[in-house]
Amino acid sequence: MHTVLAFDIGSEKRRARMVKVILARLTRVQESVFEGQLDEAAFLRMRSDLEGVYEPEADTLRYWRLCRTCARRTIAVGQSPLLVPPDPPFRVIG
Repeated sequence: MHTVLAFDIGSEKRRARMVKVILARLTRVQESVFEGQLDEAAFLRMRSDLEGVYEPEADTLRYWRLCRTCARRTIAVGQSPLLVPPDPPFRVIG
């Protein structure tokens, strides 16, 4: 399933540790936003690894699990890579 993860981490040291865990599984698309394909087991392992490092009083982790249809509706404008190929172009018939 397509996974998007965003974080806000209060400590440079924790942030570095978390980025290392994330980059082993996802691609960075912005400074604190990552995405990629993860099956359920890989997602749960990553989540467990990250939540073992973060501090709930100071940090925030957000995960979005997108179905194929929803992931294909993602729009990226600018230099960020689009990791899910868009649906084929469509024509309006009228």
